[in-house]
Amino acid sequence: MKRLLSIFLAISFFSCQEEVELPLATIDGLIPVVEGSWTDNPSFNQVRISLAQDYFDNSDELLIQDAEVSIRNLETNETTRFEFLPQFGFYKPFDPRSVARIGESYELLVKWNEQEYRSQGTMLEPPVLDSLTFEFREERVFREEGYYIKAYGKIPFDEDNYYRIRVIENDTLKNDRGDYLLFDDTFGVEFFSQGLELNYAFEKGDQVRLELFRMNRDVYEYFNQLVGLLFNDGGLFSPPPQNPDTNIQITQGSGEILGYFFVGPVLTESIEIVEEE
Repeated sequence: MKRLLSIFLAISFFSCQEEVELPLATIDGLIPVVEGSWTDNPSFNQVRISLAQDYFDNSDELLIQDAEVSIRNLETNETTRFEFLPQFGFYKPFDPRSVARIGESYELLVKWNEQEYRSQGTMLEPPVLDSLTFEFREERVFREEGYYIKAYGKIPFDEDNYYRIRVIENDTLKNDRGDYLLFDDTFGVEFFSQGLELNYAFEKGDQVRLELFRMNRDVYEYFNQLVGLLFNDGGLFSPPPQNPDTNIQITQGSGEILGYFFVGPVLTESIEIVEEE
């Protein structure tokens, strides 16, 4: 979460009501927010760096454009350097052919404003994504009428089963708080071979792309905490909201750092909802 959090509580006692206003948290200094992805697909390899803002600050996001960004292969010591592309608002590798390789570990290095930030991740083997199918379904409990897509695949791993699914409908990423589709092997992974139904009702003519990411545990926990934060209503019985735990460390300088560095494979599959025969 890119903005610091604050809490406002109103407490009622029988016939009298007293409003308690807690001081709003404010930014103390410059806090970078790093969002980095390093995969086996060049299209997903990028690093985005911005400045954290106060929670109720509605001004435009402030991008950091003058950082030194690189990713180093910890096995071969090969370094991939990045450049900022203003038309996109993020950093991309100078060499677009540079990608993560299975079984190898990588370190992100960001230098900015006399500060240095590092993070590491390991490129895991991808699962299997066989196909997407669709079927028209009548209205159900918590499901409206429409075409529903099932993803079929296989997860053959005994450990490090942490996954995220992103859904793109007609070139638009579904990115609301309920669209962070995360799962692990807590209840097994057999359901994937039987067909994992996406919880969206599509219409005829829709073009849908599914992106499946396998993540290291620290990044999975980051997104889990982010989802919990997005659904936190700040009520009396909700836990105090706080930013997700970053997997990025400050190795030179002081202050704070927010964000994540993701290393892992990504699988993509597309389907068009057409008239059923």
